[in-house]
Amino acid sequence: MYAIVEIAGQQFKVAKDQKVYVHRLQEEEGASVSFDKVLLVGDNGTITVGAPAIDGAEVTAKILGHLQGDKVIVFKKKRRKGFRKKNGHRQALTEIQVEGIFASGATKKAAVKKEAPKAKAKVEAVKETVSVDFESMTVVELKALAKEKGIEGYTSLKKAELIEALTK
Repeated sequence: MYAIVEIAGQQFKVAKDQKVYVHRLQEEEGASVSFDKVLLVGDNGTITVGAPAIDGAEVTAKILGHLQGDKVIVFKKKRRKGFRKKNGHRQALTEIQVEGIFASGATKKAAVKKEAPKAKAKVEAVKETVSVDFESMTVVELKALAKEKGIEGYTSLKKAELIEALTK
């Protein structure tokens, strides 16, 4: 099982018992932290994708220590001007170990499949009523209605064009 989680502004692919270096966290060494901004969870071939994050999903980790990264040299020079500037930087990091990935929530595909029956039910309700309010319908519902009426090229039409084609 793995997850893509956002920690301190960066996205990481993590698995259970994996050690990761992230930007410095405020908690003390030995503390347990949890990250609820889980963007994707993969478990034995089934992938759950969030929009943008999965509701109820969580990654827990333990802080192993705080340290500094390798020194990065920043050297600037302008030729023939005598300008040289040398700076160094060491990034403050925190080493964490992932203790567990807890996934719960629905995938985007499941949400899309749930919308299709609603569109069909609304189209049938529109057929039963004599006066139709196309403005309150969604584009998916308008396209389903256009398909049933036999309008050609309805897939590339915008909402206003669909309404115009259905009112003719």
